[in-house]
Amino acid sequence: MNPREFRIGILGGGQLAKMTAISARKLGFEVLTLDPSPEPPASQVAKHIMGDFRNPKDVRKFSYMCEVMILDIENVSVEDFYASEEYVAKKLIPSPEVMLKIKDKFIQKKIVSENNVPTPRFDNFPPLKERFDFPVVQKLRTGGYDGRGVKIINSEREFILDKGTYLEEFVNIKKELASIVAIDRRGSYVVYPVVEMVFDRKANILDYLVVPARIPKDVEEEAKKVALRSAQSFGSPGIFAVEMFWCDDGVLFNEIAPRPHNSGHYTIEACYTSQFEQIVRIAVGLPLGSPELISPCVMINLLGEGEGTPYYEGLEEVLSIPGVSIHIYGKSRVFPFRKMGHITILDKDVESAIEKAKFVKSKVKVKGK
Repeated sequence: MNPREFRIGILGGGQLAKMTAISARKLGFEVLTLDPSPEPPASQVAKHIMGDFRNPKDVRKFSYMCEVMILDIENVSVEDFYASEEYVAKKLIPSPEVMLKIKDKFIQKKIVSENNVPTPRFDNFPPLKERFDFPVVQKLRTGGYDGRGVKIINSEREFILDKGTYLEEFVNIKKELASIVAIDRRGSYVVYPVVEMVFDRKANILDYLVVPARIPKDVEEEAKKVALRSAQSFGSPGIFAVEMFWCDDGVLFNEIAPRPHNSGHYTIEACYTSQFEQIVRIAVGLPLGSPELISPCVMINLLGEGEGTPYYEGLEEVLSIPGVSIHIYGKSRVFPFRKMGHITILDKDVESAIEKAKFVKSKVKVKGK
């Protein structure tokens, strides 16, 4: 293989595309991104093609520029061309058929539950089969992300009257967990460490995560099995981020993303093979890399605190700390709770990493000027 003759196309040009492109370029591959923004983050490290990944014509034209296509975002146009445009469809990982299923979170739940993956009880809205006790969770079937489109319902008058939603049993969550699963074109797989996710309850967005998760060994093994069975349920190569709940009833599937994910950013410094290098390996047919954890760590999301041109406070102070790695995505505008970057903190044990992370989090701020 001559990497310079193999072009990798990424639908979307955000931070995921940027970090994937960096990994691809390290291996010698040319990277193109399709994004409607004039200067998205990935344009700093990849050849940027102006176009809308939600427009079938733009996606089709883009597909002829590259040998394979992977994702920065799920909200891409696949409905209008995957059945008839076989040439284009074969280039997309995961397959367009799988993308259509995963875009609908209700369909996600149906598919994994049919494959004997435990989930909270769920049903259509309005419910067809059974009545839920309050509180109950109402979720958007499509389009929700970072906690958007999720509402806890305490009475009938609080329901959102939208058939584009579904209902899910409210469960008492001990911890929210996640794991990245990588599956290659031959069906070989690796499962990354289980991470513990802590959310900013005000914005319902990931605040920081701890690796390895502070859970019993048997729960860790159960979570890995749930993650693997969930990813294998869709029968496609790719990177799959599986979010789970640890409850009184064990580990339950929450949702799955068919791309590199915020819960896997720590893998750049803390694992032998990052999630971003792994999707590149899958796309071009190289062997899967080891997901083994090199060091315990904490990853902090850098969330915007104002509006305007971003200004980063505290970088000089925290960069002097051993084990701290800062990733700034290069977004031109900041607004409250927008993901502007992340920081990974490695240390000899989780508790030491958490103490460092608390200090780092108190010092680094992203504000608007």
